[in-house]
Amino acid sequence: MGRRFAEIAFTPLVKEQQKKHGSRRQYERVEQSIIAGSELGPDEQEFIRTRDGFYMASVSESGWPYIQYRGGSKGFLRMLDEQTLGFADLRGNKQYISLGNLQHDDRIALFLMDYPSQSRLKILGHAEFHEDDASAKELIETLRVPEEKTPAERAILIHVEAFDWNCPQHITPRYTQEELATILEPMRLRLEALEKENALLRDKANDIA
Repeated sequence: MGRRFAEIAFTPLVKEQQKKHGSRRQYERVEQSIIAGSELGPDEQEFIRTRDGFYMASVSESGWPYIQYRGGSKGFLRMLDEQTLGFADLRGNKQYISLGNLQHDDRIALFLMDYPSQSRLKILGHAEFHEDDASAKELIETLRVPEEKTPAERAILIHVEAFDWNCPQHITPRYTQEELATILEPMRLRLEALEKENALLRDKANDIA
């Protein structure tokens, strides 16, 4: 965790809870860190490039938080520079809750998960969306995944303010079909070899008989 995340997340009431539960001294050191934690480094960038989805939180005009899932091909969330992310926002169920929320308050939180490795990355930032302006078409074309068939309605840029890695505790490992296929590949090959071996043995047994 860098200094900037602590500056944003550790409000007075949060600090009171840290004091009450004995973690305030630990996090005071974070607030004094020389590491700002506002620029995504190589580890964060690689993690982002290999995600096929993330959770996105915004705040409504009524003050209620709202979380939505965004998914796509690996790498659809693009790194534009150390402090800027972007993605082509695809047509969905046309509720536009996140879009309306971000129009009211551009603050956004992303939660990126890697369930197999029990890793999670939190990103806080400000969202900027382009739909009908002069730069929208070019940005959408830059950010869209070529093989994606669903129309992209707008480009969303996220200007990173801070990030933090969470500990893996309590994350249940889960696997996609692609990940399971990779894990089970040695077993599949072994089964194929055994089936061939069994077929040869049956042929030999039939010849003897």
